[in-house]
Amino acid sequence: MSVQPKLTRFNQNVLSKYQIYNSIFMTLPFDSITKTGVLLPLFHETCEKGFKNGDNPTTIVESFFEKYQARRSDESQINLLFRFIQYIERQVVLFDAIEDAAFPVVNNMEGIGTLRSLKETASSENRTELLKQYLEEFKVRIVLTAHPTQFYPGSVLGIITDLTTAIQENDLLLINDLLAQLGKTPFYKHTKPTPYDEAISLIWYLENVFYYSFGSIYDYIQQNIFDNKEIDNDILNIGFWPGGDRDGNPFVTPEITLKVADRLKQTVIKNYYRDSRRLKRRLTFTGVEERISLIEEKLYKQMIDVKDNSIISLQELESELHLIKETLIEKHQSLYVTEVQSFINKIKLFGFHFAALDIRQDSRAHDQVFTDMVDTLIASGSDIFPANYNSLSQEEQVAILSKVEGAVDMSIFEGEDVLKTLNSMVAIKQIQDHNGEQAANRYIISNNQTTLNVMQLFAMLKLVAFHDKLTVDIGPLFETITDLKNAHLVMEELYTNPAYSAHLKSRGNRQTIMLGFSDGTKDGGYLMANWAIFKAKERLTEISRKYDVTVLFFDGRGGPPARGGGKTHQFYASLGPTIEDKEVQLTIQGQTISSNFGTLDSSQYNLEQLISSGIYNRLNDTNAAMSEDNTVVMNDLAEISLKTYVDFKNHPMFVPYLERMSTLKYYAKTNIGSRPSKRGKSDALVFEDLRAIPFVGSWSQLKQNVPGFFGVGTALKKYDEAGEFDKVIALYKSSSFFKTLIENSMMSLSKSFFDLTKYMADDAEFGDFWRIIHAEYELTKGLLLKLTGYEKLMEDEPAGKASIEIREAIVLPLLTIQQFALRKIQELEKAEVRDEEQIKIYEALVTRSLFGNINASRNSA
Repeated sequence: MSVQPKLTRFNQNVLSKYQIYNSIFMTLPFDSITKTGVLLPLFHETCEKGFKNGDNPTTIVESFFEKYQARRSDESQINLLFRFIQYIERQVVLFDAIEDAAFPVVNNMEGIGTLRSLKETASSENRTELLKQYLEEFKVRIVLTAHPTQFYPGSVLGIITDLTTAIQENDLLLINDLLAQLGKTPFYKHTKPTPYDEAISLIWYLENVFYYSFGSIYDYIQQNIFDNKEIDNDILNIGFWPGGDRDGNPFVTPEITLKVADRLKQTVIKNYYRDSRRLKRRLTFTGVEERISLIEEKLYKQMIDVKDNSIISLQELESELHLIKETLIEKHQSLYVTEVQSFINKIKLFGFHFAALDIRQDSRAHDQVFTDMVDTLIASGSDIFPANYNSLSQEEQVAILSKVEGAVDMSIFEGEDVLKTLNSMVAIKQIQDHNGEQAANRYIISNNQTTLNVMQLFAMLKLVAFHDKLTVDIGPLFETITDLKNAHLVMEELYTNPAYSAHLKSRGNRQTIMLGFSDGTKDGGYLMANWAIFKAKERLTEISRKYDVTVLFFDGRGGPPARGGGKTHQFYASLGPTIEDKEVQLTIQGQTISSNFGTLDSSQYNLEQLISSGIYNRLNDTNAAMSEDNTVVMNDLAEISLKTYVDFKNHPMFVPYLERMSTLKYYAKTNIGSRPSKRGKSDALVFEDLRAIPFVGSWSQLKQNVPGFFGVGTALKKYDEAGEFDKVIALYKSSSFFKTLIENSMMSLSKSFFDLTKYMADDAEFGDFWRIIHAEYELTKGLLLKLTGYEKLMEDEPAGKASIEIREAIVLPLLTIQQFALRKIQELEKAEVRDEEQIKIYEALVTRSLFGNINASRNSA
């Protein structure tokens, strides 16, 4: 039987089911839901027709009430709009569950990019041994971050999980009950989650998804590629930022870091305990029954008291399981050996830490803490630093920090920021002592600009907690375009510093360097951010190889293309030989966690794609470095795009437009996450202080998606007008890197809808600015179609395009309500007498409308 096209599979298994189950949802016997379900299609139709006719959101909302609900009072109208939003949120959940349920049907779980495909390709080309060699040294690390842009509470996540299963099993009775439960379950969080709450939310994915998908992938590689032999490399591991990411989050404390580490250890031991119980039901033979019973007993005690390291060590657990495995082979015909080996594999992957807890802080915060620490030490009579330290040049300070020795007395410090920062370093040591070195062994410095930034942290770690041996990797994060250009110079200074070089040698001569797509895009625009990171990786690879250091690139990616998201695996498959590729490391956050890794099927599929992309980059003989001609064109496009974006960013209306015409200031009111929406403490909105999530997210709510395309069209136009467009076409056809950039930008354009804000063109203050954005959108869209030869955006991804179109259609009424409310607020704020109560009502409407759009987009921030 032939396999149907992907779009057909999508339409049959997603679209059709959504239409059926949504019709059931609309007829549920709840008074408010029934009325809303009847009226929402009429409102949706009004929105579609209204925007086609060029109407503004206010006219659309008012005409709906005039035509269908003329008797409603103003208060009743507002209440209905709130109910529309609540209903749409649940429609998004329903669509999520249906799409998750259909994932293994719509996607080819054994097709290109999967491990089976990789294995068969290597086998057919007589490269199996080479594949094994690469897998012995290659790693993928995904890092779950403290950027929660998905607001579903635990109860709703549970419904999504159960609904997905019920849909897969076509259990109509259960589906009906779950839809009823969905209709009655609150979505809105009335209080902001703490950093610990955020950690608990993400630990759910570790416990219920990654534990199994990681294990399944590793088992497959061991059994099918290595013929059941032991693999020295763990291949997959997972990082964790909630509870450790202090960059701009004043609520994260050392105590929370320790608490999160304990919870991670307790959770992985709980999973081991469950596995031991399952094995106990199978291992009922002489010589193994008693051993597995003792393991189960000790794991239970360890789960209850995670701090007591005397109950069972990781080494003891592994040793006992290996003895059980040997006994099964020798005396019991290898019965259940595969299950025991699978348990051993999970222990190898997760240890007693489950996920590696990273610590992160901004270099500017470190500098202030370090200065305060030095001043306090000098005042106390300590001889660790010379009295004139602060007046020395950076080079002289680095020289002193390289040789610094001693231990500081923590009791002499009083400042809250100093104590929090220094105690976080003490916490790393404590976590290593309790959960193993892998549990916390990396410190990321955000906004790293100089060698001094790294050496300040190097000295603090040694003075505060690691007096004998520094078992922490320091990872500088380069973000702005300028910092990316200078990154290799900073690293060369570090590589040639004797003290730092000796530290690297003790860490296996491996250096983690983080590169930030989010702030890079915010700083330099879409094309230049991606190109600057690509070129920085080339320069960093060259300088690292020169000093015999293996550089490990850690990409700070968000969900949307504007933040390094989109078709992530294609980036790693297109890097070529000039960029070190021993590991793929990237951040996963917000809706990207649930959309790409929320189920066992999607998690396994996307993890396999990442593994295959990294390996493919090495196996592929044709994946050569970018040609000189293509490099010139790519560099020129990036430079033109940069100038276009910077001019746009420096427009006097840029910040006022975001502040007054977008949802930017409402992100801080959503109770989605605990972190502030900007870094600075000033009341005034300063562009540099803006965090990437609300910045990119606000453009997404406006359906303008500026960070994903602005400047691209103008760059292409230069070549088009000069009659040299064939050079860009040649670049597109020969460079997988550029092709991926273009396709991801198409996704940003596909999620744009300028009819929503077309009314802004007539605004006396912001009309010209809106027209600049719209003109660049139209220019970019037209030239991308010309470049690709497509008639429509995302033409080569019909299923992906269909998914976007359905999601955008679901939230169209919600976005209309949002714009209606924003316009009302603007009117009320201009009134001679401000009606504060009315303003509060419309502000609540705006804030409430953010959630459904955030979740429907799946990669909006």
